Amino acid sequence: MASSLLESLLSKCTALSHLNQIQSLLITTGQFKFLNICPPRSKLLELYSLTFNHLNFASRTFSQIPNPSTNDWNAILRGLIIGPSPSDAFLWYRSMLRGSYRIDALTCSFVLKACARVLALSDSLQLHSHVVRKGFSADALLGTTLLDLYAKAGDIGSAQKVFDEMAKRDIASWNALISGLAQGEKPDEALGLFKRIEIDGFKPNEITVLGGLSACSQLGAFKEGDKIYDYIRSERLDGNVQVCNAVIDMYAKCGFVDKAYSVFQTMSCDKSLVTWNTMIMAFAMHGDGDKALQLFHQMGPSVRMEPDEVSYLAAICACNHAGLVDEGYKLFTSMQSLGLTPNVKHYGSVVDLLGRAGRLQQAYYVIDSMPMLPDMVLWQTLLGACKTYKNVDMAEMVTRKLVEMGSTSDGNFVLLSNIYAAHERWADVGRIRDVMKSKDVRKTPGFSYIEEKGVIHKFYNADKAHKHCKQIHGKLEEIRFKMKEFGYAAETSFVLHDIGDEEKENALYQHSEKLAVAFGLICAEDEARPIQVIKNLRICGDCHVVIKLISKMYNREIIVRDRVRFHRFKDGTCSCRDYW
Repeated sequence: MASSLLESLLSKCTALSHLNQIQSLLITTGQFKFLNICPPRSKLLELYSLTFNHLNFASRTFSQIPNPSTNDWNAILRGLIIGPSPSDAFLWYRSMLRGSYRIDALTCSFVLKACARVLALSDSLQLHSHVVRKGFSADALLGTTLLDLYAKAGDIGSAQKVFDEMAKRDIASWNALISGLAQGEKPDEALGLFKRIEIDGFKPNEITVLGGLSACSQLGAFKEGDKIYDYIRSERLDGNVQVCNAVIDMYAKCGFVDKAYSVFQTMSCDKSLVTWNTMIMAFAMHGDGDKALQLFHQMGPSVRMEPDEVSYLAAICACNHAGLVDEGYKLFTSMQSLGLTPNVKHYGSVVDLLGRAGRLQQAYYVIDSMPMLPDMVLWQTLLGACKTYKNVDMAEMVTRKLVEMGSTSDGNFVLLSNIYAAHERWADVGRIRDVMKSKDVRKTPGFSYIEEKGVIHKFYNADKAHKHCKQIHGKLEEIRFKMKEFGYAAETSFVLHDIGDEEKENALYQHSEKLAVAFGLICAEDEARPIQVIKNLRICGDCHVVIKLISKMYNREIIVRDRVRFHRFKDGTCSCRDYW
């Protein structure tokens, strides 16, 4: 059979049976073993492994080839990338090395992509050395694949090194590193790289702006987010629903839920289920349970969008943050009647919902009646509620459960220690600290971010490293003096150490969110713009009281995003209505 005829037949295959017939014909006529023309043979293997996703047939066919070419090997490797066992690609690669078969840049690229799926970092390091030894380092596609792998595996340092050493970069290289930095807890570096991209002569595309928006979301960098959104509209990238979803998420996480809703309402492309879920969760994070539920109940046949498990999770979270306990519990119990099975996250949200409302026994019953084993997060959620309501007995029981599960999280010990401290059981506090020391468990340090003129400023508790340290502490003293006129008394119960009241009061004034707000008051030129702070932990009760007073005394709107939700302070009140 002529090569051109075979290629024509292969191009017309629309079913696996067609491919089997062609192979059977080649075998029965004795032509298969003499088929040394690589393109049609490799095409046959690609159809089996890629188009019809049948690696078994592809492997059996490959085994009948007496001297497979590099293209034949590559056809199998491409199939392994999308198959159920991508790690097998490295085994095939080793077989190529043992058999002294020629390896090209595509071979390495396919194996690296397979490694990226399973985050096989050790295998990738070997491949990287092969790439260098074989002289493939100059290949831009291969460099981008390697960079992307390191980024996805969390080795940001190696990803950055590959990027810096690339002789030729393309937009995909920039996208891979920006995305890796944004997802690898280096959003400030991701944003810096995003700003560089046009200076270096590249035009951001849909993937680029997704990475930039992700970085802005994490940092709360709404001014930079505004610039990216302006670019998106000018380049008409808002026709991409993923980009619109990311813009909604960015504005919501930066504290501007109204802007997020405006984007939601004015989208030029069709909304996806992710769009609806993102907007409902945005209202939930901001404590606007009524709007979240209103949007949730709009879903259905009229908008051709039925709610799924994620929609219900977002709606229950909205009830949780707004104190709509009965409504949230009703949503949870109605899921199964609609054919939706609650997962661990739904149970976790309901436990949090009940725990916040002080219904600890009911929350415990929900955990105890789960059809699956509860994870540590569920018990930690209940432990947090025990702290809020100072329930020592249940806290001790929950802590024992967590220890039995092998938990060494600093949060568990800290919460129990806090409960003991609230009851002034200092001996028990000391015992918990001794246990933490013996297990080398360290408390996560609190820190806060604030953006000023495109620069991200980071503050730790008791931070004295900032270049404006004197002005910041001077502003805090000014705030302290003014607050006394409003009858403020420091909430020293939030300082969980057996020290004097004056020392406790001084410790409270060192909290990172207070330092960030004071810096915002000093630097903010536009008084109409809110001061915005991002905190890695939950805001403490005293900081919550103080920032409410600051918003009133200085007539400034202040937005604090903590680990759980948003707090919008204005005229001496908070959007959470003190339910958090």
